[in-house]
Amino acid sequence: MLLAAAAIATLVLRTTYDARNDARHRSLAVAEGFAHSPGLAPALRSPDPTAVLEPLTVAAQQGSGVDFVDVLSTSGIRLTDPVPRLIGQRVQGDVGRAAAGQPLTEVFKGKPWDAVRALVPITDAHGVVVGIVSTGVQTVDLGARVDRQLPLLFGAAAVVLAIATGGAAVVSRRVRSQTHGLGPVEMTRMYEHHDAVLHAVREGVLILDADQRLVLANDEARQLLGLRPPVEGLPLRDLGLAPEMAALLASGRAVTDEVHPAGDRLLAVNLRPTAVDDGPAWSVATLRDTTELRALAGRAAEAQDRLKLLNEAGTRIGTTLDVGRTAQELAEVAVPRLADFVSVDLLETALSGDEPLPGPITGAVLRRVAHHSLLEGTPESVVGVGEVDRYTEHSPHARCLATGRSELHPVLDRAIGAWVAEDPVRSARSRSYGFHSWIQVPVIARGITLGVADFVRYRRPEPFETDDLALAEELVARAAVSLENARRFNRERTAALTLQHSLLPRRPPAQSAVEAAFRYLPADPRLGVGGDWFDVIPLSGARVALVVGDVVGRGIHASATMGRLRSAVRTLADVDLAPDELLTQLDDLVIRLAAESETDADLAVTGDIGATCLYAIYDPVSGRCTLARAGHPAPVLTHPDGTPAVLDLPTGPPLGLGGVPFEAVETVLPEGSLLALYTDGLVGSRQRAIDTGLDELRRVLAIPELSLDARCDRVVETLLPERPADDAALLLARVRRLDGGRVATWEVPVDPAAVAGIRADAGRRLAAWGLDEAAFVTELVVSELVTNAVRYGGAPIRLRLIHDRTLICEVTDGSSTAPHLRRARVLDEGGRGLLLVAQLTQRWGVRQTANGKIIWCEQALPVNAPGPD
Repeated sequence: MLLAAAAIATLVLRTTYDARNDARHRSLAVAEGFAHSPGLAPALRSPDPTAVLEPLTVAAQQGSGVDFVDVLSTSGIRLTDPVPRLIGQRVQGDVGRAAAGQPLTEVFKGKPWDAVRALVPITDAHGVVVGIVSTGVQTVDLGARVDRQLPLLFGAAAVVLAIATGGAAVVSRRVRSQTHGLGPVEMTRMYEHHDAVLHAVREGVLILDADQRLVLANDEARQLLGLRPPVEGLPLRDLGLAPEMAALLASGRAVTDEVHPAGDRLLAVNLRPTAVDDGPAWSVATLRDTTELRALAGRAAEAQDRLKLLNEAGTRIGTTLDVGRTAQELAEVAVPRLADFVSVDLLETALSGDEPLPGPITGAVLRRVAHHSLLEGTPESVVGVGEVDRYTEHSPHARCLATGRSELHPVLDRAIGAWVAEDPVRSARSRSYGFHSWIQVPVIARGITLGVADFVRYRRPEPFETDDLALAEELVARAAVSLENARRFNRERTAALTLQHSLLPRRPPAQSAVEAAFRYLPADPRLGVGGDWFDVIPLSGARVALVVGDVVGRGIHASATMGRLRSAVRTLADVDLAPDELLTQLDDLVIRLAAESETDADLAVTGDIGATCLYAIYDPVSGRCTLARAGHPAPVLTHPDGTPAVLDLPTGPPLGLGGVPFEAVETVLPEGSLLALYTDGLVGSRQRAIDTGLDELRRVLAIPELSLDARCDRVVETLLPERPADDAALLLARVRRLDGGRVATWEVPVDPAAVAGIRADAGRRLAAWGLDEAAFVTELVVSELVTNAVRYGGAPIRLRLIHDRTLICEVTDGSSTAPHLRRARVLDEGGRGLLLVAQLTQRWGVRQTANGKIIWCEQALPVNAPGPD
């Protein structure tokens, strides 16, 4: 009833407030609308404003829902009013704010009636207040609105009272149902019986409510847990229980006869969550004193600790594929929970990469790979990590290797004493630190013996027991598998790195076209080696080819594929193919390799074979550079003024897709420009976008006054993390131009008689270069090549001599037919020219051009001849 009365009062007040608020808004809206009516200000200045405005106010009142609309002078005199007798009288209340130009609403109490009214100023065209509009709603009308809603409110209150009455009846019936219809006397008797039984039993009983507050504790529970009354109603955390016991009671899980310590007692705990009629879950716990099971509980705790140690070993040992780190993890796990000092010694064969022989080992040399102790710096160790320790045949370590079985020495027995006495340093350390108990376990995985693990106690007084030996063997067995995996991984990675390094250039070849420097950074060892490669290939005509590529995948297969592609590029480069033609041939090769891996089960690999490649040819005579790429990042060109920019090259598909031609671009590189070729592992990673990496690369390349080697180091330091996720290759080439005085060119008429003059001109040029010793051979070569061009080629014919690291002779003609070297028979009149050229020069060849071909040859410079500038 109180709630219903409060609700009715609240609703009445709310309705009154809403009605009054609505009256304010309505009055203000009507007043503002009337005040801004056109012609209102002139009407106020008319000789009889009342006659003009009275009809207007009556019409506005009838259509607006307000009780009155009055027009007042600025001093508050009524000019219009629904009651004619009030016209000319001053209104009650303060109209000063409205006369000052500020609209307002207020609850007015006074004559002729109480009302909610609004006062709005009337302004002329110049913003001067010339009158006031007053509108309002009588409060009597507002009360009538509220009175009309009272029947509805009282009806709702009646419904609420009816529902409350029904709910009380339901609750009363529910209570009777839960007490099974017992009256007060029966309930009192039941409580007395229950209390007597609860406090008489020799088993502790605790009841906790859903908020973890103690509801009931019998005498036995208070005694077992050391509780002092009063404790009922206290939170579980305030009872002063042992943390383990408190955590168990707070868990609310079902527990049967779990043994937990409570002070100097061992208690068997039974815990059951209870919920009556789907209510909040309470907990009931019973406690029994099982102190006599202390010894058994101690053994159980030890077993639990061992299980925890083994579980921890499973997560901590073998986190990396590093042999030394894995052995160190074994030592750190075992100290101090099993031993005071642990060392791990492995065979040299297990560390060198050779395949250890299966079975027992005799006469082996062990190297310390890890040790750990309770003391900082491991001062009790006789040898350091990385040092060799030779164990005699009388040592327990040698016996472990020979028999493949562990040894347990709980005391300093004869077998240990004789071995310790053989080494004065080991004997002194043993006496100094008080070594008294040893365990030696052979490290064996997959039938292969890798070494020996040594466990020693000197701080802990208890000697090793059989259970400790079993635990040590289990730890070593788990570590042995990880050590074997790490050994195999290191062997495979070493083989892959060896293969990869053998296939990559060691130093830039001798040539004059570019000054080159490069860096190759393998990925994180855990990820395996990749297939990135680069090369600098000298070509005919003092030109040079720059190439960088990346093979998809990792491991030995990727390295082998990289080697095959690099060899193919070198072979195709010797044929003097254009960059786009070379990439087309390389694309066919990758497709064939992929087909072989699919058809041959021995060559099958996971994933497709694919690669990217960038190939560039630079001519130091003309300064022209021709580039093409197959899915590879574009190179960065740094101009002599230090401005870097990414060259705009057609992308081209990666190698291995086939069917799409490649496009080459030719550009002129200013002398001293720096061309940077790289793989995507240098500029891109999971933590950095490729665009960000390119920005960093351009920034480093723009740093002035750095040598190529220093610039390579700066790029690697800036762009690559400590353990990159992908291989990275970087090739920097600073382009050079050959001195024009070292190049001589002659246009040759298509006339056999012109050969003699060209030969003489070539001899004079050699004399000017100081190469008189090479004049005879050169004139002979020029005579043969120019004669063949005049006889079998087409115009235009051109002879060019280049004085570089070798003397290069090139004859260009307009025919695309390439000559072939053959051996002439005795009666043949021709066919000996190219054979003669091949025998007199170091090497010769033919390369096709857009308008014909070039036959070239190279001669070694005389010993005392001047080299190029």
